[in-house]
Amino acid sequence: SSLGVLMRNWHPGPLAFQFVADTFSYLYAKAMLEALDRIEDEMNNGKDPLDTWSAKKRKIMLKTSLPEPKVCDPLYCTVDEAPGCINYERPTYGWWGAKVEDPNDNFNPHKGEVQNWEPWLDGQEKDLWHGVPKQDQAFFEDRDDKEVCRHLDGCSAISATSQDNGSVVFRLPKQEVGLVVLCGCCGKDIATEMFLNNPDIEIRYNSHLLDPTTWDIWPNGKCVRLLKKFGAASAAAATTGHNYLSVKVQNITDPVRISHLITL
Repeated sequence: SSLGVLMRNWHPGPLAFQFVADTFSYLYAKAMLEALDRIEDEMNNGKDPLDTWSAKKRKIMLKTSLPEPKVCDPLYCTVDEAPGCINYERPTYGWWGAKVEDPNDNFNPHKGEVQNWEPWLDGQEKDLWHGVPKQDQAFFEDRDDKEVCRHLDGCSAISATSQDNGSVVFRLPKQEVGLVVLCGCCGKDIATEMFLNNPDIEIRYNSHLLDPTTWDIWPNGKCVRLLKKFGAASAAAATTGHNYLSVKVQNITDPVRISHLITL
């Protein structure tokens, strides 16, 4: 449950994001214990910790105090909000950003159209030893409690396999920049074939048909950047309320699977 509270999403598992998250958690917890020890020492010596560490003596750091980013595009790195991301990978915790809109919602711009995309799982959850190190497998494989080894990690997506699935409509959170990025599943370079060069999908932003020639692969081969910012030539104007993104499949021969939708 602590993962949900701390929003420490850990796909693709202990060897990656969870390891980093656990490292930060350990360092911050260690620092807090050290701070409490110092406060206790001050109090035992008859001193007021508020005098020793007065907030008035601290240098105030603002966003404007930081230098210009060296790698990240300032368009995305100097805003107040972090990107939102609906993430279908498992397990995922925390705020999801965009959400799939109810097909019958009155604000759904595609109400009345077929919207029948389905969740897709990669089937790895059927393999007890998926993602489990060989040393652990060798130790547990003959034990009665080997079920404790089952790894929660797995790839998943929202999927369309034929034109009968129609569209999926996402209601986007409030956007500050206008960035919209779709990521596909599964494969490190899947975005070119699944989105960028796929003639059998239509993607609309607030019902405005987006031009694939304005898209680019970003930030990696799994993802395509549909809109870089508000005011892009192919995008409808931003609204003061929610924006909507729809992905419609037509005569597809291969599944279209969306694993992430990133907005800012």
